[in-house]
Amino acid sequence: MLGEPRGYRHTMVETIAGMPPGTIGVRISDRVTGADYRDVLIPALRAAVESGEVRALFVVEDYEGFDMGALKEDLKAGPSLAFEHRDAWKRVAVATDVEWMAKAFDLFRWLIPGEQKIFGLGAIDDAKAWVGES
Repeated sequence: MLGEPRGYRHTMVETIAGMPPGTIGVRISDRVTGADYRDVLIPALRAAVESGEVRALFVVEDYEGFDMGALKEDLKAGPSLAFEHRDAWKRVAVATDVEWMAKAFDLFRWLIPGEQKIFGLGAIDDAKAWVGES
């Protein structure tokens, strides 16, 4: 059986194409690593914050948690992105069929600036439209 090429790393966090103008979309699956945060998630969120408006969709599929590197990257960048730029956060949607993830998002939504909404994976187009609304 052939393995992946040396140095290959399957990305568990990737941006979503076809998002409405002025929005970002991120697909999260499997086990999230520090490199996923550092290379994909944090730059996408930083660019949105710097533009003055964060309208984000997070699609969570087959989520298996995150490693300590992801936690470290989140703790380094998360507070400044979320709390120092609270006014930039307009809408955050999570699309998932992972029941515990939807419940956790609902439980901690008071920490998330702006409006928030949960969608099922079958309603990703609705979620894209919602984050794009003014």
